[in-house]
Amino acid sequence: MTTQAAAVGIKRTRVRYLIIFLLFVITTINYADRATFSIAGPSASKELGLDPVAMGYILSAFAWAYVLGQIPSGALLDRFGSKRIYTAALVLWSLFTLLQGFAGIFTGLAAAVALFAMRFMVGLAESPSFPANARIVAAWFPGSERGTASAIFNSAQYFALVAFAPLMGWLVHTFDWHSVFFVMGGVGLVAAVIFVRLVHAPTDHPKISQGEFDYIEAGGGLVRMEDKTADRGAAFTWQNVRKVLTTRMLLGVYLGQYCINVLTYFFVTWFPIYLVKERGLSILEAGFTAAAPALCGFVGGLLGGIISDALLKKTGSLTIARKTPLLVGMLLASLIIVCNYVDEQWLVVLIMAVAFFGKGVASLGWAVVADTSPKEMAGVTGGIFNTFGNIAGIVTPIVIGYIVQGTGSFDGALIFVGAHCVITILAYFLIVGKIERLKLDPAA
Repeated sequence: MTTQAAAVGIKRTRVRYLIIFLLFVITTINYADRATFSIAGPSASKELGLDPVAMGYILSAFAWAYVLGQIPSGALLDRFGSKRIYTAALVLWSLFTLLQGFAGIFTGLAAAVALFAMRFMVGLAESPSFPANARIVAAWFPGSERGTASAIFNSAQYFALVAFAPLMGWLVHTFDWHSVFFVMGGVGLVAAVIFVRLVHAPTDHPKISQGEFDYIEAGGGLVRMEDKTADRGAAFTWQNVRKVLTTRMLLGVYLGQYCINVLTYFFVTWFPIYLVKERGLSILEAGFTAAAPALCGFVGGLLGGIISDALLKKTGSLTIARKTPLLVGMLLASLIIVCNYVDEQWLVVLIMAVAFFGKGVASLGWAVVADTSPKEMAGVTGGIFNTFGNIAGIVTPIVIGYIVQGTGSFDGALIFVGAHCVITILAYFLIVGKIERLKLDPAA
């Protein structure tokens, strides 16, 4: 049908662009909800009597659940499909975001426990989101466009603070810290309605033409991944899971994602607090200032995907296409350490902007997962990848909390973050090797 469609010139729609736009919007809300406490935290900590160590544990609560939920949510995605699981996840994490606004009825330890519990539930509910993004991109995009598509949804982590940090800072300044959670929870519930109406599998979407469907399929898109007739979940055996967990190429990718996410979680947890505590900005100023490096990370994320896909078209090598932007980006990101040696606020913001631009360029992990996952276990492989990556969300806020508590400054924290940029490069260039799709043993 592909050649026939090409021969008669069947009109090729661009529905996949709407799909990736919607994934970008949902992921922006996803990351904004992760960052709510980093904006509301300085005000909440004063009212509730929370010290830096308590703040570190509360900031890490999301990642504890997020990590625990990755492999089960990947299995659910492979079994029940992306749309149903993603919709349920979006509704639940929005409700638990909203409920955090009621934590003010407690103080001290009780407040810390309540906030930890609710952020834990947000993390558990969000756990299917990125594996679902990767599955949807694998279904809707040919290999030659997958790097850009993955970069678009992944860059939402930066755009989240561009779009919502000023709003959240204004809410705290104008009303109180509780309002941040009420507003962001409401935004997520509205987004869930839009998602249900507009996102479908390629085989089910009412707007896709045969030309676009054939184009995606001919380019390696897994268009029938969500097909109701597919034998979903049949490849989930512990032998296959063991293979996905022990293949050297994927182990290097997992380690690299952990290290990249150290920078991610510094950014969405401690960075606004760093601007207030270390650099003397007000909460309102921190909300707007955090948007500048975030915007650079967003631009870098898009550029990294575009460069990667351009290199793939030119060289035909996934290895060159994915690793080159990663090397350049992580070298730029490691410059975050230089902030320890400058005093001017504008220069700190500039260096942070360069570092997050580099981090954005390097953030191709989800494209690599879409390139390398066994097609029968895309959800589970994405879940395992995200499990390793988000262990950084547990470790980073807690370690930085202890560093700040013990030293009274963020200098050691920035060294901790910068060192992980170097380890990312070592993981991809010394462990990963050639980037290619992993094939499972059919008898497994």
